Amino acid sequence: MRAETDEGYSKALGNRQVQMIAIGGAIGVGLFLGAGGRLAATGPALVLSYAAAGIAAFFVMRALGELVLYRPASGSFVEYAGEFVGPWAAFASGWMYWINWAFTGIAELTAIALYVHYWAPAFPQWVTALIALGFVLVVNLLSVKLFGELEFWFAMLKVLAIVTFLVVGLVLVVASVGQAGPHNLVSHGGFFPTGFPLVLMSLQSVVFAYASIELVGITAGETARPHEIMPKAINGVVWRIAIFYVGSVVLLSMVLPWTAYEAGTSPFVTVFAGLGVPWAADAMNLVVITAALSSCNSGLYATGRILRSMARNREAPRFTGTLSARHVPIGGIVFTAAMFLGGVALFYFLPERAFNIATAVASLGVVTTWGTLVYCQLRLRKSGHRSSFPMPGTPYTNWLTLAFLALVVLLMPFADADQRVAFFLVPVLIGAIALGWLVLSRRRAAAAAAAAATASPAVNPAE
Repeated sequence: MRAETDEGYSKALGNRQVQMIAIGGAIGVGLFLGAGGRLAATGPALVLSYAAAGIAAFFVMRALGELVLYRPASGSFVEYAGEFVGPWAAFASGWMYWINWAFTGIAELTAIALYVHYWAPAFPQWVTALIALGFVLVVNLLSVKLFGELEFWFAMLKVLAIVTFLVVGLVLVVASVGQAGPHNLVSHGGFFPTGFPLVLMSLQSVVFAYASIELVGITAGETARPHEIMPKAINGVVWRIAIFYVGSVVLLSMVLPWTAYEAGTSPFVTVFAGLGVPWAADAMNLVVITAALSSCNSGLYATGRILRSMARNREAPRFTGTLSARHVPIGGIVFTAAMFLGGVALFYFLPERAFNIATAVASLGVVTTWGTLVYCQLRLRKSGHRSSFPMPGTPYTNWLTLAFLALVVLLMPFADADQRVAFFLVPVLIGAIALGWLVLSRRRAAAAAAAAATASPAVNPAE
């Protein structure tokens, strides 16, 4: 019989699945699709943005590792925020994480529609997004074991695709096939063809590309032997960042001139289409569809667990805390799926901008989540706790990472119109979360007062 956690979840995820979920979390549509548009706007210097964001992501993951080994929990950083900062921080970070995944899911569905459009240009793209949403919803509602198994194979396919590209790209560059060669890094305007400021402006989309690497921490509550498995999964982020992200962008910049890429088209599809192999571009297109499905699938998984954790503390609608007979947080999953459905409507009305707007808003959630993890680890260390899996360089690396995340947000209004939309939503999100916390606090105070009145002995007026 499978063991259950205190939260009622089934410990159905093993080492094989957690390792691949960690890898899959580090490879998403931000790389498969977003890198094309950013290369077209920034040029080869985009690699600097990926390297900088990668360093920040590494420290975030090590902070998460220290927290997870301190206390594994499916509520993950929401529970850590409550313990190390305060109840309001748990409330705020939980809802910002939901914002992150809600808009990430919208971006993924948009990407799937764009990819399928590559094969069926006459088919309505919003219908494609709707079908994809139905598929991942069914997978998540059935069981965590099915989710884990599907993510394992999704991640396996993504890794094989990236490795294939890296091998093919390296051969093309070394053999100087066609236009390929290191000269592409400095030709067509140099390494900074559009200027260094645009490299900085690309940080938001690059941070989004790294989104969901923290998902491995949320799996801790449904993982057998987390103290043994988690350090291995988290340590793997280092070489994945170096090879899969930075390596891919370097090779993309060398295989073709940066001017060959364009927004809305996967740079990997562009490369393989240029090879002249009839099936190569189609195969890569299938892979990037899988990558988007994987991320959308993970979004439902993550938000379902976070919302249930919050609902148990009465910080989310009560129905989001519902657990099905299959040990699946059905309420939270359906709640997020409803937001994804709103994203389908966004794509219907703004097909050209939906992806960029969604990724920009999602990045706000990513920054909040990463900042929460780094700060909570700082507070954990100040409490005197010493870990067998410590974050390197703390507290200095904590403050440097927080400064980097602040810079990402501050640069957004100076970038494109879609990032400005997200930046101007910041006060709206802060206001909505503050209002929600105010209402929640008053309800708790009223409930506490009522409980105290009930517990007090009755006073006899005749005395």
